[in-house]
Amino acid sequence: MQTEAIVARVAPALAELGLECLGVEWNAGHGGGLLRVYIDSLHHGGDAANAVGVDDCEAASREISALLDVDDPIPGHYVLEVSSPGIERPLFNAAQFARFLGEEAKVTLKLPRDGRRRLRGKIATVDGKRIGVDVDGTRMDLAEDEIESAHLVPDWDALGYTPKPKPGGRGAKQGNVKRKH
Repeated sequence: MQTEAIVARVAPALAELGLECLGVEWNAGHGGGLLRVYIDSLHHGGDAANAVGVDDCEAASREISALLDVDDPIPGHYVLEVSSPGIERPLFNAAQFARFLGEEAKVTLKLPRDGRRRLRGKIATVDGKRIGVDVDGTRMDLAEDEIESAHLVPDWDALGYTPKPKPGGRGAKQGNVKRKH
């Protein structure tokens, strides 16, 4: 499955709707597969009020479905899913990494590097199709085509979702408990 060809095919139609095709994932399965298309608003600029919504996903789904029915690039049965990038935004190319310099990302490599396929670190640099990620105090220079998948790691503190300690939880003074044996 050439996901790049699908992105190239649907991106212009989505742009006419004011949407960007971030990327495509294909997950094959028994009796068919799942084609997931990630979209975002071309005009949100980080403003949540202009972020992609359910109506955008529905309009994009109708447009993509019509295009794929005509071209029929996927043999057999499959399910089309159109999704916003969500809080753990997937990153599909170097240009998307560049938008989030300084942010933390999880990256899975196609082949192991220094015995590791899974990396977690800050996006430090982007130069053309090369991405520098600071992992455990070391800069790793990755080519875009070495990356199998990547996504941002949410900053739960900044989002206000840091868990609060529970009363009587860890660190709380515990009384003596008598137990029957």
